[in-house]
Amino acid sequence: MADPKGFLTTGREVAETRPVGERVKDWNEVYVPGSLLPIISKQAGRCMDCGIPFCHNGCPLGNLIPEWNDYAYREDWAAASERLHATNNFPEFTGRLCPAPCESACVLGINQPAVTIKNVEVSIIDKAWGNGDVTPQPPERLSGKTVAVIGSGPAGLAAAQQLTRAGHTVAVYERADRIGGLLRYGIPEFKMEKSHINRRIEQMRAEGTKFRTETEIGRDIDAAKLRRRYDAVVIAAGATVSRDLPVPGRELNGVHFAMEYLPLANKVQEGDLTVSPITAEGKHVVVIGGGDTGADCVGTAHRQGALSVTQLEIMPKPGEERNANQPWPTFPMLYKVTSAHEEGGERVYAVSTTHFEGDEDGNVQALHLVEVEFKDGKLEQKPGTERVIPAQLVTLAMGFTGTDQANGLVQQFGLELDERGNVARDADYATNVDGVFVAGDAGRGQSLIVWAIAEGRSAARGVDRFLTGASALPAPIRPTDRSLMV
Repeated sequence: MADPKGFLTTGREVAETRPVGERVKDWNEVYVPGSLLPIISKQAGRCMDCGIPFCHNGCPLGNLIPEWNDYAYREDWAAASERLHATNNFPEFTGRLCPAPCESACVLGINQPAVTIKNVEVSIIDKAWGNGDVTPQPPERLSGKTVAVIGSGPAGLAAAQQLTRAGHTVAVYERADRIGGLLRYGIPEFKMEKSHINRRIEQMRAEGTKFRTETEIGRDIDAAKLRRRYDAVVIAAGATVSRDLPVPGRELNGVHFAMEYLPLANKVQEGDLTVSPITAEGKHVVVIGGGDTGADCVGTAHRQGALSVTQLEIMPKPGEERNANQPWPTFPMLYKVTSAHEEGGERVYAVSTTHFEGDEDGNVQALHLVEVEFKDGKLEQKPGTERVIPAQLVTLAMGFTGTDQANGLVQQFGLELDERGNVARDADYATNVDGVFVAGDAGRGQSLIVWAIAEGRSAARGVDRFLTGASALPAPIRPTDRSLMV
């Protein structure tokens, strides 16, 4: 145990954010650079090194949290980094983007604010990069086997790195012009600067992983031909089909999926565009969907100079305390204020969009909504609660429904789907097609970054066993495992 009295003598402190008026004028990460290091050792000392560390169960990666908390408390950053990387290929991603189910499962959180696990994690990895402790780990020998990974999001990258280090020759195929998947074009720069992705890609290249961008399997390369070219294939194409809102006026100009809007803003930051073709500048913006993608749209609209930003959520407003039906250590549904929400805008709960209204040129101008409530387990509209709000840009951020089937990948491979429309797989992440495996959202459905990385690591073990007959690679989760929720 790092500090036997740490949880009694030290209160919870989190990363300091830059002033709102300053950060909305740029796209840099919202946190004050270096603000964590002066406090993080004491924060790590709050960890109680529990006999049964439930934080392990909260995180699908099985992160060795008490161990690297102890090293961080002692400021042994090299050892902390080694323990961190033992279970997580990309802690700089999860330390910035994960909603931290580990903290919800922290034993200290039963009656005190939980340990700042996420902040400790990102401090360790940032220090490791700064100290040169993160280096390429090429395999000692090659197996002579080849693997194609379809998709370069966190699941695909994790599977590729594990398989490369196991000695296989791995090529990652990405349909976009840059590697990273949703990490690259779905996550705004102010949440994670893309330099973090770039240096991981360089590490993976040095280890031997090959990358093929602007190549969509199913369109540019026939999936069946790809299977014949490689000894094994991992499908990590994500669940990229956005949930639509089929109401009158959906066809109006200015109504876009979030994943049409956010990538263009990121392309501006990459230098590909001077101005985004879809911009919030000078407009009343409405974001439909109350999750993290919706919050990303809110923060992006602020930085583009929106006149107003309103975020709509069909569910009731969550409470600020755990409900009785969400006891520790489950992940509670709580009212959350992200950095984007701190920057302004209105959040409206328990409402449903009835239709959009446009002008004579076919541009959206207003959104009609109505309050809703649950009755007998059904969502019903409340009479007399209809109202209209201005909307010259609407983003649909209501989640994703499954893997893209329009590009032919599923059909060309001949893959079977489960009842939810995801690619079906067995206990080894293998599909019904010999030598073809699936990891991440393509098989699990829309989920969190930690689940994607855990799936990539686990699928890599299945592939390694298929290719060699045995595997020493770790498999932190089974395909049927689910998050610690009720």
